[in-house]
Amino acid sequence: MGKDVRLQKMLADCGIASRRKAEELIDAGFVKVNGVTAKIGDKVDPKRDRVTVRGKSVERQTGHIYIMLHKPRGFITTMNDEMDRKCVAELVKDIPERIYPVGRLDRDSEGLLLMTNDGAFTNKLSHPSMHVPKTYRVTVRPSVTEEQLTQLAVGVMIDGQQTAPAEVKVVLQEPGRVVLEIVLYEGRNREIRKMCDAVGLEVARLKRIAVGPVKLGMLQPGKWRNLTAEEVKRLNAAAKPDKREKEETKNADDTAHAGTRPKGRTASGNSRRGKRR
Repeated sequence: MGKDVRLQKMLADCGIASRRKAEELIDAGFVKVNGVTAKIGDKVDPKRDRVTVRGKSVERQTGHIYIMLHKPRGFITTMNDEMDRKCVAELVKDIPERIYPVGRLDRDSEGLLLMTNDGAFTNKLSHPSMHVPKTYRVTVRPSVTEEQLTQLAVGVMIDGQQTAPAEVKVVLQEPGRVVLEIVLYEGRNREIRKMCDAVGLEVARLKRIAVGPVKLGMLQPGKWRNLTAEEVKRLNAAAKPDKREKEETKNADDTAHAGTRPKGRTASGNSRRGKRR
């Protein structure tokens, strides 16, 4: 068999890390192929080449594992940390397979975190074109106005870019605090906290309660459980490219050939800002 598998894909398939994280490991010089330090773009024959990460041999996984973890606050979403902070690896150390997180939750957030050793599954759910909805229960202070709710739902500017439309509703309103349910269709860094800050709301608590059709339910903080085969199937089904995005890509290709812009679109592509459901 020829060397026809990209190294980062092989590492992801073996449960070492996601493809993006695997590229970081390669770029940092932690990965060697047959004793030679690897570089981005290298290909390997998984059956013949000896691949090591930080001096440890990489072995192909014989089966895939999929779990959900209820990440508590105070833990970072990584499998190791140079600053010796608490990380989610401590919570799944009884799992013999080498797994890693699908996406992330920041240190001060809690809730549902998927973990697996299936690189293709991770890439599918994490790719920005898939728009897998993620549902959060967010406690804000001191109160919220209709204008702020509308701003959050329509989209606000953070880091120089407008957020995609979201679904926002009030779950509970008490003096000094409001509990919101927010459904996001994109996965930018600390997005909800930045969105709330942009409209003048203070986030007191942030908890992810669902990823696509899979809900956290009554799983207790710090505990994990295996996903059922049906849950894995439903997550895979939820990870499908947005139809409008596929249509726009086709229109853009047609435009490049015809030299004209598709009707009904502005130059900035604002036609994508419709509600996704």
